[in-house]
Amino acid sequence: MTIAALYRYPVKSMLGESLARATFDERGVLGDRAYAVLDVETGIVASAKVPKRWARLLEFSAAFAGEPVAGEAAPPVVITFPDGSTRRSDDADIDQALSDVLGREVKLITTPPDGVAFEELWVDIDGLERAELGPEHIIEATTKRQEDTGEAISHFDVAAFAPPGRFYDLAALHVVTESTLARLRELAPESEFDVRRYRPNVVLADTPPGFVENDWPGQEMTLGDDVRVAYTFQTMRCVMTTMAQGDLPEDRNTLRTVAKNNRIQIDKPEVAGKWACAGVYADVAAGGEVAVGDAHA
Repeated sequence: MTIAALYRYPVKSMLGESLARATFDERGVLGDRAYAVLDVETGIVASAKVPKRWARLLEFSAAFAGEPVAGEAAPPVVITFPDGSTRRSDDADIDQALSDVLGREVKLITTPPDGVAFEELWVDIDGLERAELGPEHIIEATTKRQEDTGEAISHFDVAAFAPPGRFYDLAALHVVTESTLARLRELAPESEFDVRRYRPNVVLADTPPGFVENDWPGQEMTLGDDVRVAYTFQTMRCVMTTMAQGDLPEDRNTLRTVAKNNRIQIDKPEVAGKWACAGVYADVAAGGEVAVGDAHA
């Protein structure tokens, strides 16, 4: 197996950076999800997983102005706005500029407040029961409000299974294989299963065919010469994978295809149940540097 691509996302839910080389520490890819947009009214971290409120986040992209350094504060990021203009995170008016575009009062932050949460929409898709995305008991227990469509919106703690300090949804590292994307394309050739929909940190090539990551939780593997990752549980997929970004159109069939063909029982107590999955989460057991083209074993 080889590393086909590396990504980091400096600002949660904005488009990120493709990297030739990345540094891994105990919290994942250095600089990943270092920033987030905070909704001032609710105190909730903005996430495109609630499309009606935050879909425009996917029209922004962010890249670091300088390379992050382990043990130091994250450097400023350059944010490209939907109109193509750019601003830096350390501009005095950055919060107002973001608020003007997003239509809500927001702040760009780098330190997760205690108990901070994000929200996620349980999307209704024709031909798909809500329970085919995730276990009904989890949905019922976490639902805090509803969209005006009647769709449930859940409330989750940020970085529930990751070391604190960054704005992950769940885990520190997300890995997907080209084999999984190829299998989804075979199942639904009319849809575009572009890797950008899945926002991984690591894309692996030269793996066996099919949803190969399903069998990896509980295993440790090496990236390059030094980095060791411990696979934890399969990646549960959501409405964000269906949304328009860049030149990719909105396509709810991409999520329907995962739900119909790869529902996996996850036994981790906090999320126990059967989920629509593609990819796998991991912890970093030993840090270091890796590059595209390095081996994975």
